[in-house]
Amino acid sequence: MGIGGRSHGGEQRRVVNYLVDAVTVLGVRHIFGVDGANIEDLYDAIFDADVNVTGVVAKHEFSAATMADGYARSTSRLGVVAATSGGGAMNLVAGLAESYTSRVPVLALVGQPPTVLEGDGAFQDSSGRAGSIDAARLFSEISRYCARVERPEDVAEHLERAVSAVLRGGPGVLLLPKDVQQATVTVPRFTPPARRVVRDSVGLARVAEMIAAARRTGKIVLVVGDQVARNDARAPVRALAVALDAAVGVAPDAKDCYTADEHGFCGVAGTMGHAELVDAVRHSALCLLVGTRMPVTARAGLDGALAGVPVASIGAEPPYPPTVHAVSMDLGSTLAELAALFDADADGKPEPAGPQALTTLEVLDSSGPGPGPGPGPGLRYREAVEAIAAMLPAGSDVFADAGNTGASVVHHLSVPRGGRLVVALGMGGMGYSFGAGIGSAFARNRRTFVIAGDGAFFMHGLELHTAIEHDLPVTFIVFNNNAHAICVSREQLFYRDRYSFNRFRPTLLGEGIAAMFPALPAFAARSVGELTDALARSAHTEGPSFVAVDCDPDEIPPFLPFLTRP
Repeated sequence: MGIGGRSHGGEQRRVVNYLVDAVTVLGVRHIFGVDGANIEDLYDAIFDADVNVTGVVAKHEFSAATMADGYARSTSRLGVVAATSGGGAMNLVAGLAESYTSRVPVLALVGQPPTVLEGDGAFQDSSGRAGSIDAARLFSEISRYCARVERPEDVAEHLERAVSAVLRGGPGVLLLPKDVQQATVTVPRFTPPARRVVRDSVGLARVAEMIAAARRTGKIVLVVGDQVARNDARAPVRALAVALDAAVGVAPDAKDCYTADEHGFCGVAGTMGHAELVDAVRHSALCLLVGTRMPVTARAGLDGALAGVPVASIGAEPPYPPTVHAVSMDLGSTLAELAALFDADADGKPEPAGPQALTTLEVLDSSGPGPGPGPGPGLRYREAVEAIAAMLPAGSDVFADAGNTGASVVHHLSVPRGGRLVVALGMGGMGYSFGAGIGSAFARNRRTFVIAGDGAFFMHGLELHTAIEHDLPVTFIVFNNNAHAICVSREQLFYRDRYSFNRFRPTLLGEGIAAMFPALPAFAARSVGELTDALARSAHTEGPSFVAVDCDPDEIPPFLPFLTRP
């Protein structure tokens, strides 16, 4: 009997074969992980799978988790990560925490020692018995569902519950003892659980009333969040913007949801944002938040404007600021419904306004008072990002790390239509972009750009070896300023520049990677011309490439909290 009290009938197979077959039913074609004794049977099942599924061995479990995260963000499907017990399992925590905070659907299959050894001194025991770490309690804090599969016959029920939870946004974790993985069970073929359909009729009616009232008195501003990308709802949000003749801003992690060349675009919200959006909200009759909870990074500088106007929201979860909220797990259908409702009476409205020129944030020169990029070595952030933007192929995907690099990308980069721009601001873990960009490239097989700083590179940048092994079309661009630059900025601005713990000895990353991987196109760029030339040469290779861009560690990024000295 299963844990739900029902008997199972069906085909007889090993638990690991059942799990691999089940995730392929969900459309998964890549399983990311790091092999080890207590997860090796899963890789054996991948080899024996009836459908085309690839087991990808990463260099670190954090990167494997971010690969699954990037895979999920790019496909609107779930990503799958596998890890062995002990340190392998522990290394998943930071990656799954990002997926949890950003509501990304990732299923983690985590090996455990055999059940007969739990609490008996097993190597890497995390059963919670006899004083060992309790992995179930640990992962429960960063997952929508976590269970230790104690008996083989329980696997189908636990998997169904995990997948149902994951599809609502966030990780699910199954802890799988080695003997359970190897056991043979008779279970029916996995059937994907039906996605829960939530239609908040009352909430939507209230939001629609607010929209109708605002249209009679003034301008409406939409602030679009990353749920629009996760729900593949870009076309409906554009239709709604046209129907309402709305001004449109984007949260920092949603620049690819509404591009800068579209009508009504008025910039990015929050700490890396534009004054035009603040002004638009301040003078609006209604601000409608779409698929964003508006954390501090998205609402800094906007709090005053939001407090002075009516605010409504539509999305999976209510925003942090008070709003009239309508729940929607499927923004595509919800926004299409609203667009149809308000497009029907749009006759006589003026043509939607085109995009406006945006005012970039003036950065401070850390070497002296006043604005300006300063006299330091290397490229300025803005000129580097704009050179990259000019070379991005149509439809390419961009994954950027948080920090000074991420702030510069969010503020300055123009995203090509049809591509993704992901900046993981849930946990902001350094090195996220390397794995996530690789996972996305596996999923979409299109040119993908990873943009990160040298500090992030030293953490997880050698994951580029995985891209080399699989000949993936990923261009890795590392802003090399020989520092944890965001921490240098904080030392300068908040601690009077009396010391620095965050500057590194100079490193020749471009030359070093070229020597380490002789077949990899690797370049060092110390001018805009060299950067443009490196990107042009990278464009002619089908596989991965690497570009190190020299930058000034003392340049202050376009980040509002840094732009007024204390």
